[in-house]
Amino acid sequence: MKNPLERKRNFITIFTKGGLPSKLSYLIMGLMHLVSGQVIKGCLFLAVEIAYIAYMVTSGIDRIRNLITLGDNVQGMVFNEAVGIYEVQQGDNSMLILLFGVVTLVISLAFIAMWLVSIFSGEDARSRKAAGKHVRTFAEDIRSLLNDKVHLAFLAIPVAGLSIFTLTPLIYMILMAFTNYDSEHQPPGNLFDWVGLENFRTLLSTSDRLSATFWPVLGWTFIWGIFATFSCYFGGMFLAIVINSKGIKYKKFWRTIFVTIMAIPSFISLKVVGTMLGERGIINVLLQQWGFTDHALPFLTNTDWARVTVIIVNFWIGVPVTMLMVSGILMNIPGELYESAKIDGASPFKMFTKITFPYMWFITTPYVISNLIGNFNNFNAIYFLTGGAPNSLDYFKGAGKTDLLVTWLYKLTKDSNDYNLAASIGIIIFVISATFTLITFQRSKAVKNEEGFQ
Repeated sequence: MKNPLERKRNFITIFTKGGLPSKLSYLIMGLMHLVSGQVIKGCLFLAVEIAYIAYMVTSGIDRIRNLITLGDNVQGMVFNEAVGIYEVQQGDNSMLILLFGVVTLVISLAFIAMWLVSIFSGEDARSRKAAGKHVRTFAEDIRSLLNDKVHLAFLAIPVAGLSIFTLTPLIYMILMAFTNYDSEHQPPGNLFDWVGLENFRTLLSTSDRLSATFWPVLGWTFIWGIFATFSCYFGGMFLAIVINSKGIKYKKFWRTIFVTIMAIPSFISLKVVGTMLGERGIINVLLQQWGFTDHALPFLTNTDWARVTVIIVNFWIGVPVTMLMVSGILMNIPGELYESAKIDGASPFKMFTKITFPYMWFITTPYVISNLIGNFNNFNAIYFLTGGAPNSLDYFKGAGKTDLLVTWLYKLTKDSNDYNLAASIGIIIFVISATFTLITFQRSKAVKNEEGFQ
């Protein structure tokens, strides 16, 4: 039985049970490597620490400190007595202060990760040396990254990319939701400041015009998401069952026709259909020429008509995707199940409700959940078809009756520069989507019964 002192140490016991070099390695990165003979590796860790300290001393600490105020000096005109004219006095820029502060936070998180790596890596070198084992050289560590630890080498670039292009903007956006960075606070002419949860209170309250826009848009987002998801799902399922029926000839031909729809970029299809459904579009012109109506139908100008229209157009675009997926599933349902059902006298409808649909639902539950969340944030279908129209004077700053939260968020940033409200809405969308996804995934049979369909 091994001595407890010889067991692998954790972050705390490395310090409490280690010698002086182990303790000092918490302050001096790479020290344990240097003591254990890994000179190059120890010097690299030490160089990282020195670079981080130099950055923090020269600018990092100031950037973190500036996050507290987001700037104090407002840009303005100052009279220059020497030349007798007014000159622009440069002030602070809250946007850049917030950005540089976030970058410093991300750099600090990366440094903490490297610090932890240095501690555990140094402990590994110490334990090997204490046990009389070979302590790997720097060249051996490099070769290890290309062999047994190649996964770490492959993950390094994606992790760096996520930190730069995903984590940094995400933190920036989250922090922006707690400021008053709107059309009236545009730096450097007018600085913005921290306001806490004020933006969320304004959005979620029931007595403000902004909240009177948020709740109806949120309600329509849910309605749209449900109809857009399940209309395409059941429509694609019905189409796949019909095409795969034994009496249907030229199955490949019919599938090819519907797949052709997928080959056309959706935004092109939506723009073309939007033009066709306009007041002077070809559909209205033909309906009037053929005598079906004496005036243009409000496909995109009436609230109810526009909402039904976007659901129908999305159905036309989305059905082929579900049809292809369901076709593959139908081909893999064991034929013995249907033969047994026929022997028992089950009708086609009974076989669908007891065999086909349960089997497909079990397989496609993750797809349906992800597709539902995708439709909650389906920017293209709304923006390129209706642009959120028809607009309403009752809504806040250009929001329309067919706007989803995601398209309204885009308008708040593009048209009115209300970045704080857009960021707040983005956080709300994330919370709703993440909560719904986690709950439904955990309650689905696809997760509970991973062994297979029964």
